[in-house]
Amino acid sequence: MRPTSRLLAAPATQAFRPGQRASALALLPPIPLYRRLLRIHRKRLGPEERIFGDTYLKAEFRRHRDIENPLHIVGFLTEWQNYGQMLEGEDWQEQRIDPGVMDKMSDQQIGQLYELMQAIQKRGRDSVDEEEDGPILEAIADATSREK
Repeated sequence: MRPTSRLLAAPATQAFRPGQRASALALLPPIPLYRRLLRIHRKRLGPEERIFGDTYLKAEFRRHRDIENPLHIVGFLTEWQNYGQMLEGEDWQEQRIDPGVMDKMSDQQIGQLYELMQAIQKRGRDSVDEEEDGPILEAIADATSREK
């Protein structure tokens, strides 16, 4: 990504408010945005989530390093900046994917998202299997006994 004068704007200082769409904020340049996202990961994510997030972030920035199309650069930086603002908010764990975003995804992207969902669910099942009488199993037992 070659920096252009449009991308070298001053960083946005507005705080993210859940349910509020970012109004035309100035885009952070790639390197400060990258560092900011790593800091957000350090502060907001658990150890496993952080490792996954940092690895994915680094890979994506490397893949897009040589992009020269200004529209792709602006789109890339905008989405990562929105991601950072979302993580800084409080309700990011309960948010759902916007159907409009799903409509724009290619079949390959939807397949990758599905594989990610399956891996997360499998990991959740495996962690439940590893616990013998942990709080998760107790909560499941309580829920099933209430349903009967």
